Amino acid sequence: MKARIRDGAEAEERAFYAGAGGDEWLAALEPIGTGVTKPHLTDAPWLIVIFAQRYGVTRDGARYKNYYVPESVGIATGLLIAAIHHAGLVCLEHTPNPMAFLGPLCGRPASEKPVMILPVGYPSATATVPEVAKRKKPLTEILSVFRPSAG
Repeated sequence: MKARIRDGAEAEERAFYAGAGGDEWLAALEPIGTGVTKPHLTDAPWLIVIFAQRYGVTRDGARYKNYYVPESVGIATGLLIAAIHHAGLVCLEHTPNPMAFLGPLCGRPASEKPVMILPVGYPSATATVPEVAKRKKPLTEILSVFRPSAG
């Protein structure tokens, strides 16, 4: 299954890097060093494919809308990643675009949209983090603190 997911992801990546991503996006990725091949998708012991359920279907076939789906999926994924790291494991979020191949491959219904693939495992002894990913904004640029007035 991991090989089939990797094949589908790399097919999307080939189209993306052949021009579908656009020059600006490709230039932004260059310092990170990503490319078409995604060996981490087969090297990792586990792949977690995250889906967002855009709508549900009742037992009698009636369709209903789910609300706050991106927010809920984002919160749940963040908690999952924190738990993975707390367990001493690592993950590398992978978001091939488009990801339509994942629904049928994973046997998911049309009401669910794939969001990302999380390859999970122990960190490689030779793993490196690109320098550009280590550049962080100072806290003063991302945090505003409001204190109650003394009066």
